[in-house]
Amino acid sequence: MLYGENLHVSASGIKFTDKHGRSLTVSQALTKASHRVYNWWQDLILYKLHLVSDIIPIWSFRRLFFTLCGVKIGPGSTIHMGVRFFSPGGVHIGEDSVIGFRSFLDGRAPLVIGNHVDMASEVMIYNSEHDLDSADFHTTTAPVLIGDYVFIGPRAIILPGVTIGRGAVIAAGAVVTKDVPDFAFVGGVPAREIGRRRNKHPQYRLGRARLFQ
Repeated sequence: MLYGENLHVSASGIKFTDKHGRSLTVSQALTKASHRVYNWWQDLILYKLHLVSDIIPIWSFRRLFFTLCGVKIGPGSTIHMGVRFFSPGGVHIGEDSVIGFRSFLDGRAPLVIGNHVDMASEVMIYNSEHDLDSADFHTTTAPVLIGDYVFIGPRAIILPGVTIGRGAVIAAGAVVTKDVPDFAFVGGVPAREIGRRRNKHPQYRLGRARLFQ
Protein backbone atom coordinates (compact mmCIF):
# COMPACT_ATOMS: atom_id res chain seq x y z
CA MET A 1 0.00 0.00 0.00
CA LEU A 2 1.35 3.44 -0.92
CA TYR A 3 0.89 6.10 1.81
CA GLY A 4 2.95 8.81 0.18
CA GLU A 5 5.43 9.48 -2.56
CA ASN A 6 8.26 7.88 -0.61
CA LEU A 7 6.50 5.77 2.07
CA HIS A 8 5.17 2.28 1.33
CA VAL A 9 3.41 0.09 3.90
CA SER A 10 2.73 -3.59 3.29
CA ALA A 11 2.40 -6.86 5.21
CA SER A 12 6.20 -7.16 5.15
CA GLY A 13 6.67 -3.79 6.84
CA ILE A 14 7.48 -0.17 6.03
CA LYS A 15 9.67 0.72 3.08
CA PHE A 16 11.19 4.11 2.27
CA THR A 17 12.24 5.06 -1.26
CA ASP A 18 13.80 8.09 -2.93
CA LYS A 19 12.35 9.91 -5.94
CA HIS A 20 13.87 7.30 -8.25
CA GLY A 21 12.21 4.43 -6.37
CA ARG A 22 15.46 3.24 -4.77
CA SER A 23 15.19 1.83 -1.24
CA LEU A 24 16.41 3.92 1.68
CA THR A 25 17.39 2.98 5.21
CA VAL A 26 15.53 4.65 8.06
CA SER A 27 18.58 6.85 8.70
CA GLN A 28 18.74 7.92 5.04
CA ALA A 29 14.99 8.62 5.00
CA LEU A 30 15.24 10.79 8.13
CA THR A 31 18.15 12.71 6.62
CA LYS A 32 16.16 13.37 3.46
CA ALA A 33 13.11 14.38 5.50
CA SER A 34 15.17 16.91 7.48
CA HIS A 35 16.57 18.32 4.23
CA ARG A 36 13.05 18.69 2.88
CA VAL A 37 11.88 20.58 5.99
CA TYR A 38 14.95 22.83 5.72
CA ASN A 39 14.17 23.52 2.05
CA TRP A 40 10.57 24.40 2.94
CA TRP A 41 11.91 26.91 5.46
CA GLN A 42 14.27 28.39 2.85
CA ASP A 43 11.40 28.61 0.35
CA LEU A 44 9.37 30.56 2.91
CA ILE A 45 12.25 33.01 3.38
CA LEU A 46 12.54 33.43 -0.39
CA TYR A 47 8.79 34.01 -0.66
CA LYS A 48 8.97 36.82 1.88
CA LEU A 49 12.14 38.24 0.30
CA HIS A 50 10.51 38.35 -3.14
CA LEU A 51 7.39 40.01 -1.72
CA VAL A 52 9.59 42.75 -0.30
CA SER A 53 11.46 43.01 -3.62
CA ASP A 54 8.18 43.44 -5.49
CA ILE A 55 6.14 45.75 -3.27
CA ILE A 56 8.51 47.91 -1.16
CA PRO A 57 9.40 50.94 -3.31
CA ILE A 58 12.05 52.46 -1.04
CA TRP A 59 15.53 50.97 -1.42
CA SER A 60 16.68 51.59 2.16
CA PHE A 61 13.87 49.35 3.46
CA ARG A 62 14.58 46.62 0.90
CA ARG A 63 18.28 46.77 1.66
CA LEU A 64 17.65 46.10 5.35
CA PHE A 65 15.52 43.05 4.60
CA PHE A 66 17.92 41.70 1.96
CA THR A 67 20.79 42.03 4.42
CA LEU A 68 18.84 40.18 7.11
CA CYS A 69 18.29 37.38 4.55
CA GLY A 70 22.04 37.06 4.00
CA VAL A 71 22.79 39.17 0.92
CA LYS A 72 26.11 41.04 1.33
CA ILE A 73 25.73 44.55 -0.09
CA GLY A 74 28.55 47.08 -0.21
CA PRO A 75 28.23 50.81 0.47
CA GLY A 76 26.37 52.79 -2.17
CA SER A 77 25.08 49.75 -4.06
CA THR A 78 21.47 49.37 -5.19
CA ILE A 79 19.22 46.43 -6.04
CA HIS A 80 16.20 47.61 -8.02
CA MET A 81 12.68 46.26 -7.49
CA GLY A 82 11.57 42.85 -8.74
CA VAL A 83 14.94 41.11 -8.36
CA ARG A 84 14.82 37.37 -7.65
CA PHE A 85 17.30 35.33 -5.60
CA PHE A 86 18.25 31.73 -5.02
CA SER A 87 20.21 31.08 -1.80
CA PRO A 88 20.70 34.78 -1.02
CA GLY A 89 23.45 34.03 1.49
CA GLY A 90 25.81 33.22 -1.39
CA VAL A 91 25.42 36.62 -3.08
CA HIS A 92 28.10 39.27 -2.46
CA ILE A 93 27.84 42.71 -4.09
CA GLY A 94 30.65 45.27 -3.83
CA GLU A 95 30.32 49.03 -3.47
CA ASP A 96 28.62 51.49 -5.85
CA SER A 97 27.09 48.73 -8.00
CA VAL A 98 23.59 48.64 -9.52
CA ILE A 99 21.47 45.51 -10.02
CA GLY A 100 18.72 46.14 -12.56
CA PHE A 101 14.98 45.56 -12.43
CA ARG A 102 13.84 41.90 -12.44
CA SER A 103 17.33 40.42 -12.51
CA PHE A 104 18.05 36.96 -11.08
CA LEU A 105 20.97 36.34 -8.69
CA ASP A 106 21.89 32.74 -7.88
CA GLY A 107 23.78 32.13 -4.64
CA ARG A 108 23.91 28.31 -4.60
CA ALA A 109 27.65 28.75 -5.18
CA PRO A 110 29.47 32.02 -4.50
CA LEU A 111 28.30 34.89 -6.70
CA VAL A 112 30.71 37.79 -6.29
CA ILE A 113 29.86 41.06 -8.02
CA GLY A 114 32.60 43.69 -7.82
CA ASN A 115 32.62 47.44 -7.36
CA HIS A 116 31.00 49.93 -9.78
CA VAL A 117 29.25 47.15 -11.71
CA ASP A 118 26.29 48.34 -13.80
CA MET A 119 23.80 45.54 -14.45
CA ALA A 120 20.78 46.37 -16.62
CA SER A 121 17.26 44.95 -16.33
CA GLU A 122 16.37 41.24 -16.43
CA VAL A 123 19.94 39.92 -16.33
CA MET A 124 20.11 36.30 -15.17
CA ILE A 125 23.16 34.87 -13.40
CA TYR A 126 23.25 31.14 -12.65
CA ASN A 127 25.86 29.13 -10.79
CA SER A 128 24.05 25.78 -10.68
CA GLU A 129 22.99 23.56 -13.57
CA HIS A 130 22.04 19.95 -14.30
CA ASP A 131 24.58 17.41 -15.53
CA LEU A 132 22.79 16.33 -18.71
CA ASP A 133 24.94 13.19 -19.08
CA SER A 134 24.46 11.88 -15.53
CA ALA A 135 22.12 8.96 -14.83
CA ASP A 136 20.25 10.85 -12.11
CA PHE A 137 20.28 14.33 -13.74
CA HIS A 138 22.06 15.72 -10.67
CA THR A 139 23.08 19.36 -10.33
CA THR A 140 26.58 20.80 -10.29
CA THR A 141 27.64 24.20 -9.00
CA ALA A 142 30.45 26.61 -9.81
CA PRO A 143 31.07 30.19 -8.65
CA VAL A 144 30.52 33.26 -10.82
CA LEU A 145 32.92 36.19 -10.41
CA ILE A 146 32.28 39.62 -11.92
CA GLY A 147 35.08 42.19 -11.84
CA ASP A 148 34.98 45.91 -11.14
CA TYR A 149 33.52 48.37 -13.69
CA VAL A 150 31.73 45.66 -15.68
CA PHE A 151 28.64 46.61 -17.67
CA ILE A 152 26.03 43.89 -18.36
CA GLY A 153 23.30 44.72 -20.89
CA PRO A 154 19.61 43.83 -20.50
CA ARG A 155 18.53 40.18 -20.63
CA ALA A 156 22.06 38.84 -20.73
CA ILE A 157 22.56 35.36 -19.22
CA ILE A 158 25.71 34.32 -17.36
CA LEU A 159 26.19 30.60 -16.74
CA PRO A 160 28.02 28.71 -13.93
CA GLY A 161 31.77 28.90 -13.55
CA VAL A 162 32.23 32.13 -15.53
CA THR A 163 34.66 34.89 -14.54
CA ILE A 164 34.08 38.29 -16.14
CA GLY A 165 37.18 40.46 -16.11
CA ARG A 166 37.55 44.05 -14.99
CA GLY A 167 35.88 46.61 -17.23
CA ALA A 168 34.32 44.03 -19.57
CA VAL A 169 31.07 44.75 -21.43
CA ILE A 170 28.36 42.10 -21.98
CA ALA A 171 25.98 43.01 -24.81
CA ALA A 172 22.20 42.82 -24.43
CA GLY A 173 20.86 39.29 -24.82
CA ALA A 174 24.29 37.63 -24.75
CA VAL A 175 24.69 34.14 -23.28
CA VAL A 176 28.06 33.98 -21.52
CA THR A 177 29.37 30.41 -21.24
CA LYS A 178 33.10 31.02 -20.70
CA ASP A 179 35.44 33.54 -19.09
CA VAL A 180 35.57 37.08 -20.45
CA PRO A 181 38.94 38.92 -20.47
CA ASP A 182 39.46 42.34 -18.93
CA PHE A 183 37.93 45.17 -21.01
CA ALA A 184 36.58 42.78 -23.66
CA PHE A 185 33.23 43.51 -25.36
CA VAL A 186 31.30 40.27 -25.92
CA GLY A 187 27.93 39.52 -27.52
CA GLY A 188 25.91 36.78 -29.16
CA VAL A 189 24.80 33.23 -28.34
CA PRO A 190 27.13 31.89 -27.15
CA ALA A 191 28.95 35.13 -26.42
CA ARG A 192 32.20 35.83 -28.25
CA GLU A 193 34.51 38.82 -28.29
CA ILE A 194 33.35 41.53 -30.69
CA GLY A 195 35.46 44.45 -29.55
CA ARG A 196 37.56 46.02 -26.82
CA ARG A 197 36.74 48.81 -24.41
CA ARG A 198 38.96 51.83 -25.02
CA ASN A 199 38.93 53.21 -21.47
CA LYS A 200 41.39 50.97 -19.62
CA HIS A 201 41.47 53.09 -16.44
CA PRO A 202 37.83 53.67 -15.40
CA GLN A 203 37.36 55.74 -12.27
CA TYR A 204 33.68 56.71 -12.46
CA ARG A 205 31.03 56.20 -9.83
CA LEU A 206 27.47 55.15 -10.64
CA GLY A 207 25.93 57.34 -7.96
CA ARG A 208 23.03 57.09 -5.58
CA ALA A 209 19.83 55.12 -6.16
CA ARG A 210 16.69 56.85 -7.28
CA LEU A 211 14.17 56.84 -4.46
CA PHE A 212 11.40 54.63 -5.90
CA GLN A 213 13.31 52.10 -8.02
